[in-house]
Amino acid sequence: MKTAIIQQTNIAIIEANKIKLAKNIADCAQQGAQLVVLQELHNSLYFCQTEDVNHFDLAEPIPGPSTEFYGELAKKHGIVLVTSLFEKRASGLYHNTAVVFENDGSIAGKYRKMHIPDDPGFYEKFYFTPGDLGFEPINTSLGKLGVLVCWDQWYPEAARLMTLAGAEVLIYPTAIGWDMRDSDDERLRQKNAWVGVQRGHAVANGLPLIAVNRVGHEDDPSQQSAGINFWGNSFVAGPQGELLYEAPTNAEVNQVIDIDLKRSEDVRRIWPFLRDRRIDAYNELTKRFRD
Repeated sequence: MKTAIIQQTNIAIIEANKIKLAKNIADCAQQGAQLVVLQELHNSLYFCQTEDVNHFDLAEPIPGPSTEFYGELAKKHGIVLVTSLFEKRASGLYHNTAVVFENDGSIAGKYRKMHIPDDPGFYEKFYFTPGDLGFEPINTSLGKLGVLVCWDQWYPEAARLMTLAGAEVLIYPTAIGWDMRDSDDERLRQKNAWVGVQRGHAVANGLPLIAVNRVGHEDDPSQQSAGINFWGNSFVAGPQGELLYEAPTNAEVNQVIDIDLKRSEDVRRIWPFLRDRRIDAYNELTKRFRD
């Protein structure tokens, strides 16, 4: 499966970001991409640096203007396209939602982000209601896509449940970066942890994994901090955690990577983790903590 990742910087002008994405998608399609994956909340700047009710104006219904725009691009280029949108479900009810388009432009399915962070510079609980669609892969002409979103990538339970539901690949649109006050050592630790935990998901589940992150500096509109440096470093890993591609931390990238979905079968035969799971002994996982 020829898979493209688009790692790009964004500006405050939404239409300019969409035009830029359209050009990058076309570039990837010309390189032979069958699947194209975009970063988290790619239409705009990462607005969750502050809590501002005016940002709810960015949200759209699904279907809506953005799904029409990206559906037309998927159809034009004959690709399966993974997008990340700010969904307005109803007044006062919003989600961080990944929408997948089939190569005929139709909506193949959507996933609403389940794990919602709330940290300085990442005030997502103010904006997003936790997802209620569960961990269900999205069926496409290329296979079953286990689409999750950003903060979900730290949770092995999410990757496992997608795998148990039949996902053939794990996909994470992402917006993660450094606090400008972090030391160089701390930045390296954070980035390595981010890559490492996801490579672990690939290994534990015997699946390839695609993580696509934003890149570039975005100012804090409140000026209470120095903003966020999104660290890029988008990557693709194989079912043994091997890195098939790793993007730079400070540059925009359109990259096509070959992913062999059949390799998962071979890996799972020598490492049959699903066979040896002790499902009779995992009931404590449903508790918050064992006091």
